[in-house]
Amino acid sequence: MNRVLLADDSPHAQRMGERILREEGFEVVSVTDGETAFLRLADVDPEVVIADVYLPTRNGFDLCRHIKADPALRHARVILTAGILEEFNEEDARAAGCDAILKKPFEASVVVETIKPLMDAAHFAKGLFGEQMDAQKAAVAQAVAEVVRQRPELDPERVRAAITLALDAALPAMIEEITERVLVALGH
Repeated sequence: MNRVLLADDSPHAQRMGERILREEGFEVVSVTDGETAFLRLADVDPEVVIADVYLPTRNGFDLCRHIKADPALRHARVILTAGILEEFNEEDARAAGCDAILKKPFEASVVVETIKPLMDAAHFAKGLFGEQMDAQKAAVAQAVAEVVRQRPELDPERVRAAITLALDAALPAMIEEITERVLVALGH
């Protein structure tokens, strides 16, 4: 899947972005405000999010920080946008965790050059994290089954909750380890 969530309150920017992306074969879901973008993240499950930093209700910086902090969205890449005449601090964008910055009005070749490597990176991360999550789920299920087999008086849901808390605590270290392995594999 090559799905893009395009969050921009400008009808012109939306039309231009949709046209450019669809011509390149991307599936595009467009929203006009930050709150709707937040709500649509789960059902759209985009590989790339393109968000205007000046969205109404919740801005692009907030959306970017949310995506980068959500384990279910860790594969997604974020491009923040602003009009060429709008005040825009690129350091703030980088601090929010964005993967790229685009100025509007969109230029087709620049959008394509920017999005394609991010889409590839998102697919790679989705596969990597998906396999890891499947392995974690299997390990948790196996551990719960073993504990319950040995002690049938235990509630499987309480055991699962304890294991989930342990995994949540271990996740940051796992992310660092995976990042190091990916960088080594990519020759960095």
